[in-house]
Amino acid sequence: MEEGGMDHLKWPDENEMEEIKTKFEMIQGLPNCCGAIDSTHVVMSLPSVEASNIWHDSKENYSMILQAIVDPEMRFRDILTGWPGSINNHHILKSSGFFRLCESGQRLNSPVKELEGGIQIQEYIVGDGGYPLLPWLLTPYYGKDLSASKFEFNKKHHGTRLVVERALARFKGTWRIIDGVMWRPDKHKLPRIILVCCILHNIIIDQGDELHADVPLSHHHDSGYKQQFCPFADANAQTLREQLSNYLSRKPRQ
Repeated sequence: MEEGGMDHLKWPDENEMEEIKTKFEMIQGLPNCCGAIDSTHVVMSLPSVEASNIWHDSKENYSMILQAIVDPEMRFRDILTGWPGSINNHHILKSSGFFRLCESGQRLNSPVKELEGGIQIQEYIVGDGGYPLLPWLLTPYYGKDLSASKFEFNKKHHGTRLVVERALARFKGTWRIIDGVMWRPDKHKLPRIILVCCILHNIIIDQGDELHADVPLSHHHDSGYKQQFCPFADANAQTLREQLSNYLSRKPRQ
């Protein structure tokens, strides 16, 4: 299942990525956006001999993390799982193959897109404030008394990023083995179970079927967990975000 199924869970080629970027831009107007990233907790009940603090998350559950990057149709394009629930999003991202590929210029590396006014925007994904602000990963502005352009950027950023929250909520709602509390799973086998469920999630989308129409389309996939915050902000990424924010503020409202 895993070997053959990976055809359904892979990073897009150049032609497919152009379609993805067009669809993302249609959501809230963010140009050259290639994906949305988020993480969710798979909660477990562990035997006392295995219940070390590293699996104990901020909500005092024992859990395993699933990090996912999705396209506009809620399809998983890159996942990472197996990390204990106590580890924060920034650390998990930095441990991923996706991070290494982006940092070495092997992913999100297509030619920049030139916007009005000579602004050049490279390919990027969007994530919430639990992730670092990087040239290829744009996060929202934080703070009080944001300017109108920054407030508008956050609004469009959030509207675009909702696709990954909805994907994870639908994923958990569809595969009930992932939702709720798993009773004493084998922590070594659990990542494979999560991977297979992710592949099945994508197969349903690829076949044009509904992802359990009886499951409400929600964006609440990690109820009760507090929003994480990562203070790291790359200087070049700050400039890029500012340019994109100003560009979006000049565009007519959709």
